[in-house]
Amino acid sequence: MLAEHLIRQLGETRHVCVAFSGGLDSTVLLHALVQLRAGIMPDLQLRAMHVNHGLSAYAQHWTQSCQAQCRQWQVEFVPLAVEVDARDGGIEAAARGARYRALAENLLPRETLLTAQHLDDQCETFLLALKRGSGPAGLSSMSAVTRIAGHPVLRPLLSLRREQLEAYAREHRLRWVDDDSNNDARFDRNFLRLEVLPLLSARWPHFAAATARSASLCAEQESLLDELLQEALEQLVDASGSLSITGLGPLSAARRSALIRRWLAQRGATMPSREQLQRIWQEVAQSREDADPQLKLGAFCVRRFRQRLYWLPLLPSLKECVIEWSGESPLLLPQALGTLQMHDVADNGMPLRKPRAEERLSVRFTASGSVHKVGRDRSRQIKKLWQELAIAPWERERIPLIFYNEKLVAAAGLFITHDALTTDPSEETWWLHWQKSTL
Repeated sequence: MLAEHLIRQLGETRHVCVAFSGGLDSTVLLHALVQLRAGIMPDLQLRAMHVNHGLSAYAQHWTQSCQAQCRQWQVEFVPLAVEVDARDGGIEAAARGARYRALAENLLPRETLLTAQHLDDQCETFLLALKRGSGPAGLSSMSAVTRIAGHPVLRPLLSLRREQLEAYAREHRLRWVDDDSNNDARFDRNFLRLEVLPLLSARWPHFAAATARSASLCAEQESLLDELLQEALEQLVDASGSLSITGLGPLSAARRSALIRRWLAQRGATMPSREQLQRIWQEVAQSREDADPQLKLGAFCVRRFRQRLYWLPLLPSLKECVIEWSGESPLLLPQALGTLQMHDVADNGMPLRKPRAEERLSVRFTASGSVHKVGRDRSRQIKKLWQELAIAPWERERIPLIFYNEKLVAAAGLFITHDALTTDPSEETWWLHWQKSTL
């Protein structure tokens, strides 16, 4: 029965990787796939990835157990270790985020990720969304088919009850890992599974299936809204992926929120709450003109520049970074910003005089005060200059600035100042190049 079910779910898919925790659900899924490979699907390319979150004293033992199981079943095993930061939305959300990032980064071309969530998991997810006050998007819960980092993700067990998986495991005498944290009712999902769902299922035996139908109906409504709003969203989003605030302004609050939510979904954001959507509009989009507002959402943030909203990763500040440099050899910049080089032969770089004996060359990422840019008849505040050059606030701190002592002489790739020039023909000239990283 499970084999037939998996055949229908897989369709033409033959390159698959199972997210293998070693628990009951993923053990059943992997075993069933191994059986298919040994029988009617000999062309099935099968791997398993196991993520060690480092949250349990038994984590290493689980990794070894999963590896031994894969060796017995002749499945390629890929162990992955992640760090979980509980500040990123709580321990459960942070662990899930770290797990999926690791899985996505290690998938092979043409490979489909299979995860082992089942009908009872779907019911828990629906109730958690209900607890958070989610709308139709959140109540849609888990989709049987989705994508991650360009790869398909299938949840082939999503319509099956846990008791069906237990019956399969007993029939095939399978062994699996029992995560001790699964019995800790302090975690919301465990509380639902251990204390709430048994009561609901005892009163209404088909409660899990009913919630799955509700989730499916919510997903249908969201899909319809996606279709109806797609054209409007395309008109509001530019080539850089930013969203027009001016275009959103005249719309009703409901339509505006729906568009912002879909814009965030296209960026890969976790579904925001209603409060977060309101804050994006009120605190970021509608803040005073001279402000630099931002709202953090996990490891990302929403920021505004020139009447557009941007979805950006949170990056460490470089304001305090000062790098001493001789200029004689290439300089590798921090945070994958690329490489700086000074050439002593005239080319298409930025010309600036070599530093004098009493001048110390350094690279920094912030400047203040007035700057006299070459080509301008007078000095101007650096903040005004950035605005004139249409450099967004978050980009300004990632542009290498060349200083001679405390004088700014060049912003790599943008401009040089009058302090970079010389009237002395005996002074040599350098040519500055910034090779930006392609990552």
